[in-house]
Amino acid sequence: MVSPLPTTNDGRVPVINKRYELLTLGDELLLGLTTNTHLSFLGAQLGRRGVLLQRNVTITDEADAIAKQFTESWRTADVVITTGGLGPTCDDRTREVIAQTLGQKLVFDPTVEKAIEELFTRLGRKMTPNNLKQAYRPERAEVLPNPNGTAPGLWIQQDGKVLVMLPGPPTEMQPMFLDQVVPRLAKLGLLLDREAYVQFRTAGVGESALETKLQSIFDQHGDALSVAFCAHQGQVDCRLSAPAGKLSYSQLEDIARDCARVLGEDLVCFGHDSMAKIVADLLRAEEKMLAVAETATGGLLAHAFTDIAGAGKFFAGGCVCYSNESKVLLLDVPECILEQHGAVSAENTVAMATGAAERMGADYALAVTGFTGCCGGTAENPLGTVFVALYSPLGVWSKRLCYPGPRAAVQARAVNAALDWLRRELLHARNGTSAPMRRTETA
Repeated sequence: MVSPLPTTNDGRVPVINKRYELLTLGDELLLGLTTNTHLSFLGAQLGRRGVLLQRNVTITDEADAIAKQFTESWRTADVVITTGGLGPTCDDRTREVIAQTLGQKLVFDPTVEKAIEELFTRLGRKMTPNNLKQAYRPERAEVLPNPNGTAPGLWIQQDGKVLVMLPGPPTEMQPMFLDQVVPRLAKLGLLLDREAYVQFRTAGVGESALETKLQSIFDQHGDALSVAFCAHQGQVDCRLSAPAGKLSYSQLEDIARDCARVLGEDLVCFGHDSMAKIVADLLRAEEKMLAVAETATGGLLAHAFTDIAGAGKFFAGGCVCYSNESKVLLLDVPECILEQHGAVSAENTVAMATGAAERMGADYALAVTGFTGCCGGTAENPLGTVFVALYSPLGVWSKRLCYPGPRAAVQARAVNAALDWLRRELLHARNGTSAPMRRTETA
């Protein structure tokens, strides 16, 4: 029987002292052939529910390695989560090795067999016999159905502990964890049934400046309040928590609201929504359409919007135009602008934004050009220089930005800068106020 966590009845956030360990299995992870996104996802999801993941060990597909590490983790942890090794091929050994280690026999589950057969039928594919390997489970394991793949997850309670075995593909593992595992763990009191901290997301202010702005608010609560910052490319998240349980969740929310009043429009949102999601919600609320035109970001700006469900309600489309000919042909950029000012210029970026809005019938448009790679750049506009343009019903403007760092970092910051500029413009349009610093500027 799993012992539940202590709870409070006075609104305070309880402290969780259960030890969680994550075992990520697969040679492909150790060889760098596949990125280990399981740690970042599961660590973040557990952290939101008041659990600090104590350890993550990535191990090979070899049976001896699995048995050795699982034995150690099972001895020290209250909850063990494994990912990978539940598939149909010969290198998928997690199920068999762990069953043997726990002293459980493998039994064939006809319900799982039926689910696998139905999935192959929906896909219009023939099921090969080795797929039936996935229909075996440890005799005392509960099956976690997998609507997105063939390998089910498994849930085992034994020795006062919990074992969760999840498939490796993130598109299968992540929804299974959120929809099935989190509710089970919460019901047992092994994590909170709501977030353990209050987070707010900011843009336009650096990490150190953000702390300085808000320090007077934090000081009012002394050691009862724990503050943590997480800087992204052009954004900073701030998490407020009460690890000693001296503050209630509603008090944390009140503190966050005090911070919001100080931050003004530098506050992006409470919670975890992306900047693109916030912009999308603003566009939808005003029934406005957006178009984008890109060179330096290569489609990343458009992807930020198309990654949101129902994008057709607010996103007209995007155009990636690297060559000057494509800019002229697809966006009606005047050749004289390209000849006189070049492709990486405020004038060209403005023309691209205007062309995107007019060609796609959008109310707003964003355009990005720049030197983001390992070559290019000029004395006036060195590597890292980015121009962003914003087209709106009130006019069109540009900004010159300069970011240090590798190509991916510059691209990410350029996307976030464009999104943040549009977010602020939409806020001013909604509130009927004028936006400061709209005109061409350097940041």
